[in-house]
Amino acid sequence: MNNLPHLRIQPSKGWVSLKLNEVWAYRELLFFLTERDIKVRYKQTVIGAAWAIIQPVMTMVVFSIFFGGLAQIPSDGVPYPIFAFAALVPWGLFAYGLGEASNSLVGSSNLIKKVYFPRLIIPLASVMAGVIDFLIAFAVLIVMMLAYGITPTLNVLWLIPLVALTLVTSVGVGMWLSALNVEFRDIRYIIPFLTQFWMFITPIAYPSSLIENETLRALYGLNPMAGVVEGFRWALLGTDTAPGPVIFVSALAALALMVSGMFYFRRMEKTFADVV
Repeated sequence: MNNLPHLRIQPSKGWVSLKLNEVWAYRELLFFLTERDIKVRYKQTVIGAAWAIIQPVMTMVVFSIFFGGLAQIPSDGVPYPIFAFAALVPWGLFAYGLGEASNSLVGSSNLIKKVYFPRLIIPLASVMAGVIDFLIAFAVLIVMMLAYGITPTLNVLWLIPLVALTLVTSVGVGMWLSALNVEFRDIRYIIPFLTQFWMFITPIAYPSSLIENETLRALYGLNPMAGVVEGFRWALLGTDTAPGPVIFVSALAALALMVSGMFYFRRMEKTFADVV
């Protein structure tokens, strides 16, 4: 019995290590919580997973009527509905992860108070649960592309790092907001406004080609989702938004958000059980 490993749980001081090895050791719990979040999302719903299609499709219809039709916003040479929907698919993955991760710690308060495990797992699971909705919406996007006579090229392989960039951005912002939400409960009222504001500064309803100055376009990439959206359109629709300075700046911004968010999360983690 004396040879059994033991773990001493004590509060940390100052800035601490991320201890990502602990997250890996508890990976089965991460999968379990991700599965739980997926089931909770569709439990007692009338149309279930169809919400993953209805939400982006209805947004696309509204954008097509008001921005593509009435405002005559250019769409980089592709039909406006597919132009908008190709952006709404990765945006939906980001927005879902941001919203769910932000409230994940407060929603799991009972679990946090009773059992020890790396708290990073909770917002991570919330973000990963959105992948199912993304895959469903992406399948609809492929059908729409074929209906418009658009055939994917080898550029579609770029979607893998672009999806990874979306998840990194969502995790980074989610870490910041989830930790802040534990201490300041009015953060949950800011999240819908933040999501809506972020959506309109991302080139979803309009192309980034409206910004002709290359330096300004690169600075526009400080919004990580700008690089993701433009990259998605280039990879799938063949628009003139090939990965370049915008993607590079977006990737750096996303990494900065994730690393800083994780360090802030770990710094505040010692207070979660007492405050939540």
